[in-house]
Amino acid sequence: MSRIVDVVAPPRLGRSFRWLLASSWVSNIGDGIALAAGPLLVASQTRNAVLVALAAVLQRLPWLLFGLWAGAVADRLDRRRVVIVADLLRAIVVALLCVTIVTGHVSIGLVLVTMFVYGVAEVFADTTTGTLLPMLVAKPDLGIGNARLQAGFLTANQLVGPPLGAFLFAVGMVWPFVVQVVCVGFGVVLVARIATPRGGVRGVPDTHVRRDIADGLRWIRGHAPVRTLALVIFAFNITWGAAWSVLVLYSLDRLHMGEVGFGLLTTAAAAGGLVSTACYGWLERRVPLATVMRGCLLLEVLTHLALAVTTVGWLAIAIMVVFGAYAFVWGTVSQAVRQRAVPQEFQGRVGSVYVVGLFLGLVVGQGLGGVIAEQWGLAAPFWFAFVGSGITLALVWRQLGHIAHVEAEPDEPG
Repeated sequence: MSRIVDVVAPPRLGRSFRWLLASSWVSNIGDGIALAAGPLLVASQTRNAVLVALAAVLQRLPWLLFGLWAGAVADRLDRRRVVIVADLLRAIVVALLCVTIVTGHVSIGLVLVTMFVYGVAEVFADTTTGTLLPMLVAKPDLGIGNARLQAGFLTANQLVGPPLGAFLFAVGMVWPFVVQVVCVGFGVVLVARIATPRGGVRGVPDTHVRRDIADGLRWIRGHAPVRTLALVIFAFNITWGAAWSVLVLYSLDRLHMGEVGFGLLTTAAAAGGLVSTACYGWLERRVPLATVMRGCLLLEVLTHLALAVTTVGWLAIAIMVVFGAYAFVWGTVSQAVRQRAVPQEFQGRVGSVYVVGLFLGLVVGQGLGGVIAEQWGLAAPFWFAFVGSGITLALVWRQLGHIAHVEAEPDEPG
């Protein structure tokens, strides 16, 4: 067993990284359970399409409203304590939802309020958790550290959690949320074991939160590689969001795969990501980072093209496996590159800009995708994504070489 642990979390990364990894994996199981149980709970309370859509919006709205504030808080306060408090609030919110389910007082209004409040706490928890890794491991190990965290997300959140959540909901409406409370609570216990310096990374700041946010935005604007990477992520999420906004209709009406086939498409992407976890260390050691980044983005462009032209279900599933494989690598590499380039005192604010840009890009893209599909057919959003991502990649191709190797001043993990 110790050998397996050493392979998954190499000893050089330290004991605190292992606590962080365990906490992330456990929390992702709870989040994955909610990924299936949440929509089922909404559907059990209403068949109103507007309310069902509102539930989906409420999952992303907190990021757009509070993402930048969460980044500023992460750079002002004790990060470990922020994660603990935010996760405790998440557990309390879901526990109260369990009480309303057991007592028969649950309603669609309560469910929607719960989803929003939970989402707000999640913004602060996830934003701050993203700043802990650069505090715990050396810069050369950020790639492998992010790869292990991403592997937990793929396994627990995307593969294990959703079917478990659906099964538990079938057993009893309250059970998936009880398990979620337990998972989040256990995650808090594990985070509490992490050793980080007391207090905020900036000492005791004497500036207002709004000033901190503005300083973070100015830092990004003045740092060309980090700024370009943020714009790439924003643009590629617009194109990705446009294509994936109609994926369910694409699989049902264009590929004629049925409901099970649609599930296979999404599962195939997660399976491709898991394949990448096994070879990421080799890839990082053998292939230049700039080549990896260019290869991932080029595969994204070609994936949109392949899905635009195919009408065969099994081929689409194969394409999704490839998509999952390179998307995992891109997520890991882009995160590590950004963390290496950003000073500790700006990790929260810069990271929050990236996440807000990601969600904003998805929202814009999903809106465009629906309009494009309605006007020109279900393949049209994929053609839009192919052209848009291709143009973006052509514009930043040369800059990726500089982005891949930019770093902040060397420092040691705390």
